[in-house]
Amino acid sequence: MSAPAASADFTASAASPAFSVVICAYTEDRWEDILAAVSSVRAQSRPALETLLVVDHNEALRERLLKEYAQGEDRKHGAGREVRVLANAGPRGLSAGRNTGIAASRGEVVAFLDDDAVAERDWLRHFAEGYADPAVVAVGGRTVPVWASGRRPDWFPEEFDWVVGCTYRGLPPGRVRVRNVLGGNASFRREAFAAAGGFATGIGRDGDRRPLGGEETELCIRLSRARPGAVLLIDDRAVIHHRVPGPREHFAYFRTRTYAEGLSKALVARSVGAQKGLESERRYATRVLPAGVVRGLRDAVLARPGGAGRAGAIVAGVLAAAGGYAVGSVRARRSGVAFSPAPVGEGAHG
Repeated sequence: MSAPAASADFTASAASPAFSVVICAYTEDRWEDILAAVSSVRAQSRPALETLLVVDHNEALRERLLKEYAQGEDRKHGAGREVRVLANAGPRGLSAGRNTGIAASRGEVVAFLDDDAVAERDWLRHFAEGYADPAVVAVGGRTVPVWASGRRPDWFPEEFDWVVGCTYRGLPPGRVRVRNVLGGNASFRREAFAAAGGFATGIGRDGDRRPLGGEETELCIRLSRARPGAVLLIDDRAVIHHRVPGPREHFAYFRTRTYAEGLSKALVARSVGAQKGLESERRYATRVLPAGVVRGLRDAVLARPGGAGRAGAIVAGVLAAAGGYAVGSVRARRSGVAFSPAPVGEGAHG
C-alpha cells in the first residue's frame, strides 16, 4: 500500500521503536483477566520496554497490583517484563487513565491493551512492522471475541461485534489505511500525542456507567487534522482475544450499547464535526448493514439458525443508535458542551 510522504514532524527512526504497553483497570472483578493481559505482554516475541497498569480510582485494586508486581523487582527478569502500577491522575474514566499512561511511558510508541484481553505472541512485532514507514503514526489490530458461553449467540450479527469491543464484519482485511484505530488494540507514536493532545475526557467509558465509546475515533480525527500527511493503519495480523462476559451476550446489553454508541457519536460530531465524525459510519450503514440484513433473511429462508434474529438485531441496532444520536445531539446543543484534547506529558524518560 502506498502512503503519503512523511511529515517533517514524524521523523522517528524506522529501525525498531521501543514500545510501552498501557493497560487500564478499574475493578477487582477482573483480577484474573488483568493478570492474563500482563502475562500476554510479557510473552511477546518482540519484547515491550515496559507495561504500565493504570488503576482508575480504586485504591484497593492498586495496592493489590503493587504487591503482585513489586516495583523495581521486575527489571531483573529481563526485557519486556517490567510492570509499573500507577493511579489514574485525572478524572474517573478510560480516557484519563490512558492519558496517565501516556504521560508516564518511556517508549517511542505507546500501545493499548484492554484489561480483559490477551495479545497473541506476535502482536507487538506486527505493530512494529507498520512503523517501518515513518509516515505511519498509529497502528491497530484485530480483536477476536471470546464468548463466555463458548460460542457466538445465534442472533448476534458479526456486523455488530463492535458492541462487545471487537473487530466487526465490514472492515477490510490485511494491512489497510483507516480513519481511526480501535482503542482496545491500538498503538500510537509518541509524537502523535505531542501533535494532537491526548484522549478527550467526557466522551468514552467511565467505570460502570453507560457504555459510551468513541474517544479513539475523536483522537484519530483530531490527529489527522493536525498532521494531514499522517497515516493510520489496521493490521489484522496483530490479534488480541477479548473476553465477552455473559451479560453482554444478551439483547438487553446489545440495545443499551448501540444506543450509547449513538450518544457517543453525537459527542464526537460535536467535537470534530459531523462530516468527519460520521464519514465511516455512513458507508457502514449504507453498505455493510443492508448486506447483513439480506444475509440474515437468506439464512432464515434456508432454515439456518439465527438468520431472522440477526436481521432483526441489525435493524434494532440501527434504530437504537439513531435514537441515541438524536438524543445526544439535542443534549449537546442545549448544554453547549465542547471537548478539548487533554494535554499529556512527554514521558518519564531516563
